[in-house]
Amino acid sequence: MLTAFLAGLFIFNGLPHLIQGISGKTHMTPFKRVSSPELNVIWSFINLFFGFLILGFNAKGVLRFPTGLDFWAFLMGGFLLSLTAAKLFGSPNARLPWHKD
Repeated sequence: MLTAFLAGLFIFNGLPHLIQGISGKTHMTPFKRVSSPELNVIWSFINLFFGFLILGFNAKGVLRFPTGLDFWAFLMGGFLLSLTAAKLFGSPNARLPWHKD
């Protein structure tokens, strides 16, 4: 269940970075407060890679999507990450503690 929760965090975190990046817009990443669209696409794919890696694959190489309680843990991870991101990015002065700019 914990792995499904973590996968939800990574996958849902990758989505806004991918959307902003492919839309040609800047967005905050852990690297810079204002990151280029290209860096956002890269950061998105890093998140998606680890999220899918955590979910795992079956013997035939097909992604194992969570079922049962794991499905709800996956959604809860995504939901909590989404709420946290909405609160953070809703502020015009949003920054992570280590951002210097």
